Amino acid sequence: MERRNGEKIKYKIIRLLRLKIIDVYIIRKFLSTFFLAITLILTIAVVFDLSEKIDDFIESGATLHAIIFDYYLNFIPYFAVLFSSLFTFISVIYFTSRMAANTEIIAILNSGMSFNRMLRPYLISSVFIALVAFILNDAVIPKANVVKLEFEEQYVRHYTRTVRQRNMHRQIEPGIYIYLDNYSNKTMVGNNFSIEKFENNQLVSKLIADRIRWDTAVDKWTLTRYYQRDINGLNETITSGARMDTTISLLPDDLARKINEVEKMNLKQLNSFIKQQIMQGETNVKAFQIEKHKRLSFPFSTLILTLIGVAVSSRKIRGGIGLQIAIGVIISFSYILFMQFSSQFAIGGLLPVALAVWLPNIIFVIVAIALFRLAPK
Repeated sequence: MERRNGEKIKYKIIRLLRLKIIDVYIIRKFLSTFFLAITLILTIAVVFDLSEKIDDFIESGATLHAIIFDYYLNFIPYFAVLFSSLFTFISVIYFTSRMAANTEIIAILNSGMSFNRMLRPYLISSVFIALVAFILNDAVIPKANVVKLEFEEQYVRHYTRTVRQRNMHRQIEPGIYIYLDNYSNKTMVGNNFSIEKFENNQLVSKLIADRIRWDTAVDKWTLTRYYQRDINGLNETITSGARMDTTISLLPDDLARKINEVEKMNLKQLNSFIKQQIMQGETNVKAFQIEKHKRLSFPFSTLILTLIGVAVSSRKIRGGIGLQIAIGVIISFSYILFMQFSSQFAIGGLLPVALAVWLPNIIFVIVAIALFRLAPK
């Protein structure tokens, strides 16, 4: 019964997309090659990661259940998405070059199907992969990373938990600014602290302390050797003391955020986080904006690399499949390298963040169009 229902759904999809037998054939070839390739690379990634971390697992007493279900089960979706565009490209190169070598491409074109029409099953398959990657990246991976990162913190040695910052200037609330010379998340102690409050662009109070420490017993900050100025028009009140407990809209984790904090956020949470960081005057906000635009631009790389792959591998050449795969790997790695390189322009302030992240897609769309024009018609 279930098999019949599955067959009915399949035929409904075929009729809806107006697919021919050759379209189904190409889609089946595309997706089967892709899932085989991604399964193999994920298996290799798991084996290499296990060989690297097995000593940590044994020494920290991690159970087999935790290793499999808390770590590797949440490890796989991240790397599947990370490798998806690359192995989409390699899959297209591999099975299309084989079709070209077996003169299947020539037969398809001689049957009256145009080269543009032949692209339809490729685009359907790549859109499917891109959508799955986007959904995984936004809905599944952030939740999986919460469990995976907690496992790493507990069982993996030398796991870097936090970013330690110096010379921090932040707005913690509208009109309220803090400064810290340095802060240690391990001891939850900061030095040379100050907080300023402005109303109508006028300073109304300023509090300075030599040291600030988070008191876990009462969940408050303790100030040591403090000095406070309260300004009311022309009147000014000065108070000082050796110690004072205070409550401000700031937590220890806000001062030394975990390196992988954004990996736990979906796009909606990341957008809110970026707005909060901008409000607080965070200087490293570009790194978070780059992460946001990468999540949006990454699925498009699957489509672009598919077009390039078809254009490169649809012609039968003397070097055979090996040469076409080599050309494909060079193009794909140059694309990935350019994606990483262009982000540095945004960090250095040479380009707007959105343009820097989307620039590889723009350039390689032009490359895809040029190669497409040279492809056999």
